[in-house]
Amino acid sequence: MTHAKATLLLPARSRFPGGTLPAQVATALGRADRSQGQAGEAAQLRRHFQVQPEAWSAAALTRQADAGDAAGSLWLRADPANVQPDMQGARLMASAETLRLEPADVAALLPALQPLFAGFGFQLDAPTPSRWYLRLPDDTPLPAFTAPDRALGDDLFEHLPEGDNGRRWRALLTEAQVALHQHPWNEQRVAQGLRAVNSLWFWGAGRLPQSVRTGHAQVRSRDALLQGLATMAGVRVDGPGPDDSRAVDALVDLRQLRSLDQLARDAIAPLLEAIGRGELRELLLDFEDGAAYRIHRGQRWRFWKKPLAALHDE
Repeated sequence: MTHAKATLLLPARSRFPGGTLPAQVATALGRADRSQGQAGEAAQLRRHFQVQPEAWSAAALTRQADAGDAAGSLWLRADPANVQPDMQGARLMASAETLRLEPADVAALLPALQPLFAGFGFQLDAPTPSRWYLRLPDDTPLPAFTAPDRALGDDLFEHLPEGDNGRRWRALLTEAQVALHQHPWNEQRVAQGLRAVNSLWFWGAGRLPQSVRTGHAQVRSRDALLQGLATMAGVRVDGPGPDDSRAVDALVDLRQLRSLDQLARDAIAPLLEAIGRGELRELLLDFEDGAAYRIHRGQRWRFWKKPLAALHDE
């Protein structure tokens, strides 16, 4: 029998609209071994990657995935963002992932910002349009920064770095906003129906971890952080080649899914059929809210277990 396993990395169950599960999937989930872990993106990734030291840097890991040169340096993400004023102050309305940035945006905006940071000994560059980086001197004191997904839609000032170490970064942010607000490229973006790139967002500070381990043999994901973790762990990223028929343990990142029908029909059902044919030993569904369903062939004898009426049914 095959030793191959598949793990699906999934968003929180609340991200899927209510609906009826297909009979095959409902039966398998009803008979599955269930567990409940800690919720959140970081906790979900830690279930699959053991990192030393435990506090990892998103900036260093994504830099390694993007450019392969993160080792030996201190990194900070300085991603383009859109901020809008309101009656109470200002809100972070769009992060780099939703600004639809192109290489032309980088070519136009980055040169206007690089001298500002170079004056402090910081090197700003952008190996990809949606991920901008600062390479910092080793002795740079850093405050706590907030990831953009936690600040999106909130009052900007509730998430700015605090304390004496944060003062420099608050000032740098203000100067960057002035330079971007005055840049004619943003007028072109707005005229094209796009949001202006009128701010930066600092986050993810740190260095590459000393070691990363995982039990998976391959990782399939478009996410730069997950790719960085996989690269550091020395496992194959984006799956095997067409001539690689070895049985492996694959981690498949499907956190972008929002369709219950697509999850059940296109993701889970084919893997259940593979279990039935003996081509797959085990399937693990890992949701960001901490819920997990472990499915294997031996569970087909659990006739007393009721089918799962809905994804949220416990």
